Amino acid sequence: MNSKSVQTLIVLTIIIIGLVYGKSFLLPLIFAIIFWVLIRKLKSTANKISVFQKYVPEKIKNLLLTIIIVGVIYFISSVISINIETLIEGYDRYENNFHTVLTYLNDLFGIDIKNNIVDKKDIGTTISSLVEIVALSFTNMVSNVFMILLYMLFIFLEESNFNEKLKLIFVRESKYQNVSLTLIELEDSISNYLGVKTLVSLITASLSSIVLLWIGVDAPVFWGLIIFILNYIPTIGSLIATLFPSIFCLFQFAEITPSIITLVIVGGIQLIIGNVLEPKLVGNSMNISALVAIIALSFWGIIWGTTGMILSVPITVIMVIIFSKFDKTRPLAILLSDKGKI
Repeated sequence: MNSKSVQTLIVLTIIIIGLVYGKSFLLPLIFAIIFWVLIRKLKSTANKISVFQKYVPEKIKNLLLTIIIVGVIYFISSVISINIETLIEGYDRYENNFHTVLTYLNDLFGIDIKNNIVDKKDIGTTISSLVEIVALSFTNMVSNVFMILLYMLFIFLEESNFNEKLKLIFVRESKYQNVSLTLIELEDSISNYLGVKTLVSLITASLSSIVLLWIGVDAPVFWGLIIFILNYIPTIGSLIATLFPSIFCLFQFAEITPSIITLVIVGGIQLIIGNVLEPKLVGNSMNISALVAIIALSFWGIIWGTTGMILSVPITVIMVIIFSKFDKTRPLAILLSDKGKI
């Protein structure tokens, strides 16, 4: 192994260690940048309304759109919190149905699953543990929201002087234009992807919630939100989003029919929207190979867990665009792209 390869390996190792140990700092910053990009996209869309563009100052626009995003996050967290409480209240019924399902599986397959797997615990302890986990999750989330808002504030303050700084850094006009166009391309790609993915996830979650409400599944809005969030994870997200409510049906109804109906209809919704609607909306704008998307999903999942899986595609798109701008890294961009066209 030559010295150049050793140096590259050392640099990659340092980057990976930095990503792992810098998670608490980097994730709020990345989400702040994503929300900033979304606000710019929403602002450009809202500016098509002449009254909004002409009479509302830039700072007020930023503030209003930030309040809307925070309001949506607060609404989602409130709905999840309320529905988790509802699910915890029905714990006794789910546990009894769980034993019924295990007995059915024992009789069906002749395997002593019930005695080998089920560890009988005190129900009160289990419920209190669940409450503790939920409370801790929401504490962390509130803490992250505060950090995200703080980062967003400074990004907005920096925004007004950013172009002037770029001009001072890149004195040559051609170099400045190249960097400026790259940043615009990054912003457009990320905002288009997030916009389409949000729309598709919202349609999928809404239709799935209606189906779950019709079947009679407890907390259909909660499961709809879970489906909405998991749909941001490429490939496996939609599969997990289908399995969760289907498995839950077994413990709610202690029957296999509602579970199969949920699996078929919700899975059908995922299949139709994911394979028909989404490709038409996204097109080739992401320009990354399917294999690369799976590898990126696995890598960022190992580094940052579920959040990393959600961010895997935007991060990979950013890498492709940046790599394509430099001669030495252009081959990597071609390798990561869908059809080699960058």
